[in-house]
Amino acid sequence: HFWGKMAAPWATRLLKQICPLRPGGLINRQVVRNASQNAPNKVEVFINDKRLLCDPNTTVLQACAMAGVEIPRYCYHDRLSIAGNCRMCLVEVEKSAKPVASCAMPVLKGMKVLTDSPATRKAREGVTEFLLVNHPLDCPICDQGGECDLQDQSMAFGSDRSRFVDIQFGGKRAVEDKNIGPLIKTIMTRCIHCTRCVRFGNEIAGVEDLGTTGRGGDMQIGTYIEKMFRSELSGNVIDLCPVGALTSKPYAFTARPWELRKTDSIDVMDAVGSNIVVNTRGGDVMRVIPRINEAINEEWISDKARFSYDGLKRQRLTTPFLKNDRGSLVETSWEDALITTADRMRHVQGDKMAAVVGGLMDVEAMVSLKDLFNRASSDNLYTEEIFPNTGSGSDIRSSYLLNTSISGIEEADLVLLVGTNPRFEAPLFNARVRKSYIHNELKVALIGTKVDLTYEYQHLGESPNVLEEIANGRHSFSKELAAAERPVVVVGSSTLQRPDGTALLGNVIKMANTVAQPQDKEWRVLNVLQRVASQVGALDIGYKAGLGSLDKIKFLYLLGAENIERSQLSEDCFIVYQGHHGDQGALIADVVLPGAAYTEKDATFVNTEGRSQHTRVAVTPPGMAREDWSIIRALSEVSGYKLPYDNLQDLRSRMKEVAPHLVKYGDLEAANFFALAAKLLKSSKMAAKSLTPPQTSLEDFYMTDVISRSSPTMAKCVAAVKEDLEKNRY
Repeated sequence: HFWGKMAAPWATRLLKQICPLRPGGLINRQVVRNASQNAPNKVEVFINDKRLLCDPNTTVLQACAMAGVEIPRYCYHDRLSIAGNCRMCLVEVEKSAKPVASCAMPVLKGMKVLTDSPATRKAREGVTEFLLVNHPLDCPICDQGGECDLQDQSMAFGSDRSRFVDIQFGGKRAVEDKNIGPLIKTIMTRCIHCTRCVRFGNEIAGVEDLGTTGRGGDMQIGTYIEKMFRSELSGNVIDLCPVGALTSKPYAFTARPWELRKTDSIDVMDAVGSNIVVNTRGGDVMRVIPRINEAINEEWISDKARFSYDGLKRQRLTTPFLKNDRGSLVETSWEDALITTADRMRHVQGDKMAAVVGGLMDVEAMVSLKDLFNRASSDNLYTEEIFPNTGSGSDIRSSYLLNTSISGIEEADLVLLVGTNPRFEAPLFNARVRKSYIHNELKVALIGTKVDLTYEYQHLGESPNVLEEIANGRHSFSKELAAAERPVVVVGSSTLQRPDGTALLGNVIKMANTVAQPQDKEWRVLNVLQRVASQVGALDIGYKAGLGSLDKIKFLYLLGAENIERSQLSEDCFIVYQGHHGDQGALIADVVLPGAAYTEKDATFVNTEGRSQHTRVAVTPPGMAREDWSIIRALSEVSGYKLPYDNLQDLRSRMKEVAPHLVKYGDLEAANFFALAAKLLKSSKMAAKSLTPPQTSLEDFYMTDVISRSSPTMAKCVAAVKEDLEKNRY
């Protein structure tokens, strides 16, 4: 009776669509079913008298965006659930008694929306005024200044005057700041309760640490008890926060947005290849923020990608070093370092030379080094990261790629994880799996040590025997895998570094090719989740995965490789280390050549799915350091093995000859020959040791390479996680 008499006609139509009733007030489910099956393709609406056709489930805010009309908002975000609590998106709808929250209202047939009417403007001014009544005037000292939604929208949609005349100063609302870790600075008095951070933690990160307590003016956002926001994606709430309530602790009071130079680049802290923007001032990296790429990282990045940049300033190699007669490294000139290296190189036979590349090296440097060693009659080129070489090994590209692709996981209906913890090995890939788990009812199973993946999964066991049973069809899960329409099997590259890695990979390939029966024959089941940024590029150009026998090597070239021990080498082996940090590799070297980090060079990286991307120069290398490929080019000149390229364009032409996909930036080059890889397998036995990934807890995530190990911020994170685990054991 109320709706029939009092509500607007469009509200009555909406109620009838949502709840069609039988006599007696019961919901007519048959009508609902028929209505959903026979729903009209498009709904006609009018935005400021402009006709627009849109899908029935479109919100008014989305329809306005399609019409080119900007609607202000604080709580609404494209990738989060709708909250509808900021009320800034109010618009006038014809024949409606009150303004409508456009973020939560679906469009209805014939709806007429006015986004710039006096009623709409008055509603927005009222909402802004209420927000500013309790918001502190911190803009001069707020790190959000210059990129603050509240500033921008107060200017564009707020009133031109204030009615705040608290002469007695009864006081603005004040809230105690929360300590949620070493990465996020909280000034909760600035909070406008949009709940974006809460929804991000609950929906995207899968860590339900943040929430709301209290009601009305006493409402607060926090962790209820003081604890760390324990997530590998926590820094993304800084980008989400529309005001200065959540800002970056390492970046606090260091720069303003208009002072910064912005350079598009690629993150190399893992093999996902997240797109980032490097903000610099002068010769320093001031911060790293995400760049939208729907195919890879959407608009999120991991905390290691965002906060480890301070490691780029510490433990850097800024000048060449040469070991003297007393066994100490002393500074020297480029000329002396190159002449000494070239002289030793010329006097060693090709089969006594070897090169090892580390996890942060770019394709340009690896191609240059490979060409140099090939000209010196050496083919001993290895990657630091181990991968099985028997059978097809790295000769068939599909055997070491994430063939389904990162975004392709959203189309899968079953994922089997083998010996991997994607939450810490590839956080953005894990976020995709969680997204599909929530929205697409994805089923997930795990073989390996039980870990917290932020979503529920079926634990099949830790033993490799389970993998063999599934591959041979003797396990109950084999039927589920065979029945899945689009199954995905993901094996972690860290697991394949075991002595029985060949047998493990063989069973995974067998399972993907025989047990899984996808309906779409083009669907790719087999996936290898790599851990380091350089591995796929190195295998693409012909490096051998894993270290060969080094005990007879007389000349060893370490290109960013760190995990080599002096005991593995002969006493008279001459070691050259080229890299950007003075870590373990530099300590054992006879010659040290300072290279450039990923923010200091225009370099190519291939991510775990086989997509080629490139970084750009954001800052110049410190001191006498140079780009890695140019160092190798200079060495080739001095040693007499001159390389035929003098600039980056010529080098990339050479890369195109080696592997054309390396210069098709942004394109995903699919791999094939799955059946052939399965035929080339050689049977071997698996060990009984459980499949345990190297990173099982959050403290293992932060310091995994030379940059993050040199970062004070990452060290603080490790200490904070340990302290938090001692305080809050639950």
